[in-house]
Amino acid sequence: MKKTISMLLVLSMAGMLSGCAGKSTETTAADTTAAESAAAAEETTEAAESTAAETTEADGADGDVLNYEEYMAADLDTEVTIQAYVQAKQAWWEDQATVYAQDQDGAYFIYNAACSQEDYDLLVPGTKIQVTGYKSEWSGEVEIMDGTIQVLEGEDTYVAEALDVTDLLGTDELIDHQNQFVSFTGMTVEAAGQDENGNDVAFLYNWDGSGTEGDDLYFNASYNGETYTFTIESYLCDSSTEVYSAVKNLQIGQTIDMEGFLYWYEGVNPHITSVTVAE
Repeated sequence: MKKTISMLLVLSMAGMLSGCAGKSTETTAADTTAAESAAAAEETTEAAESTAAETTEADGADGDVLNYEEYMAADLDTEVTIQAYVQAKQAWWEDQATVYAQDQDGAYFIYNAACSQEDYDLLVPGTKIQVTGYKSEWSGEVEIMDGTIQVLEGEDTYVAEALDVTDLLGTDELIDHQNQFVSFTGMTVEAAGQDENGNDVAFLYNWDGSGTEGDDLYFNASYNGETYTFTIESYLCDSSTEVYSAVKNLQIGQTIDMEGFLYWYEGVNPHITSVTVAE
């Protein structure tokens, strides 16, 4: 009897232990499954966040950058972002820079954009930059104002060759090349005004002759019977440059070739960087 009871007790305890062991195994498996699910979910979340971050970063870097056609189609007074290559820098003052920039499709005039002196020193011809600012128009000149210049390091470089637009003078197509680096060939120097003695002169200090040495130079040249005005912008090419001296030495009637940027002010008003007297 005692043996039977003892055997029953042993069997009962064994069953209880077996049940507990089974529960422990099931719990452990469930916990493992839950942990694996949580880890997988966390990994998926991290991957999604990483992808979102990469997408956001890409959008910020490239997604909003306009090509030249998109830039020209953008409304005036809207914020734009472009990437282009420095062709020349005109001035730096109080952490603001004025720059002529261009890519393979068109050109940009960037006026008074935020730029440190350190970055301004990096803006050598060919340097790729990103500019965010407002597309604006001033007396016919389309430009980017109130912007910020970012130097893009490690990028390719590009310096545009001068596009000969001589035959486009006087046509509606000329403005399509606004701000580009261009050339004019076979132009004839005309009188820009008169000196204090009433003699015709080939250039003026300032547009009305009111300036002095170091100010902008204005001179006229004709092609196919039409006369056009050209400027030596003193901030771009000051009185120490060869082109400044070359214009001061021009003679009425000479034939000249020129290079410069197709700036606009109440009509075409190129900023000239090179003048050569044809032989």
